[in-house]
Amino acid sequence: MSLIEVIQSGNYELIDVREPMELEMDGNIDGAKNIPLGEVEDRQGEILSIEKPVILFCRSGNRSGKALDYLNNQGLKDGYNGGGWAELKAVLEANQGTF
Repeated sequence: MSLIEVIQSGNYELIDVREPMELEMDGNIDGAKNIPLGEVEDRQGEILSIEKPVILFCRSGNRSGKALDYLNNQGLKDGYNGGGWAELKAVLEANQGTF
């Protein structure tokens, strides 16, 4: 499935790997779980136990790409790099009426 197809399905978990202060300064996406990149390794069990597609995102897509690579190596089966949070938020809002 593509990222857009996952979003359109409405069945996914959003994980924001930015630092908490970035969320306060820049904004966030409602319903997203904040797990900063530095905590991904310690919280991998929590992430790997999610039973639906996981969409990771950050400010630009760089940190979420690193987190996704790490989690894929740990056995994540259905992960996606959502890229930058502002772009992802626009895609989510554009596709809200489709599911």
